Amino acid sequence: MPAKKGQTFNQYSEETKKEAVRLRLEESWTYSRIMEKFGIKSESQIITWVRKSQNGESFEDYRGRWTKKHFSSAEEENAYLKAQVEYLKKLNPNLHGEGSWISKPGASPFEK
Repeated sequence: MPAKKGQTFNQYSEETKKEAVRLRLEESWTYSRIMEKFGIKSESQIITWVRKSQNGESFEDYRGRWTKKHFSSAEEENAYLKAQVEYLKKLNPNLHGEGSWISKPGASPFEK
C-alpha cells in the first residue's frame, strides 16, 4: 500500500529490531506482545525484520533515498541516463513493445 499524504514513518534502532526478532524467534513472543513492548504499530514490520534476519539481510531501509551521482557535463549525465533506459528496456521488454506509448515519439501515457 502506498504512503498516504501526511503519513509519518517510525524509525526503529538496530537494537530494537534485533531484540524484536530475538523475542519472536527464541522466546516465541506474540506479535502483539512485541508491538506493545516497543511501540511498534504493525506486526508486518516485525514479520519483515524476522524474514530479513533469517535471510541474513541487513535491517537497513533504503526507501526514499536516491543515490545522487555527480556528472562533469550534461552530455555525461545524458549518456548515463540513456544507458539506464536501455538496461530497463532489456529487463522489461513488454514496456516498450508495439502499441506502447513509450515506443511512440512525443506520446504521453496521459493522452487519449
